Amino acid sequence: MPIYKYKTFEEAERALWNFNPDEKYYDKVGELWEFANELSSISYPKGIFKFRSIEEANRHRDEIEIAHAKRLRTKRNASNERSGVKPLITN
Repeated sequence: MPIYKYKTFEEAERALWNFNPDEKYYDKVGELWEFANELSSISYPKGIFKFRSIEEANRHRDEIEIAHAKRLRTKRNASNERSGVKPLITN
């Protein structure tokens, strides 16, 4: 892999742009999204939701994310108990 030298951050940032993506590029982007989903497989409810304020929308998102974190913690704690590892956080 070649090493490039840039004079400014903006010049280095521009070098990352891809103005002519091909099929291989889109395949790599798809793989990246699949990997990201494996790392954090949170699933948001489908549909369109109407909120009275941004605060209400943020609360809704926070509730979904907290519920996901609790399910993940429960799952990991159960897995750790089967393997004999004590959980770091108990509540």
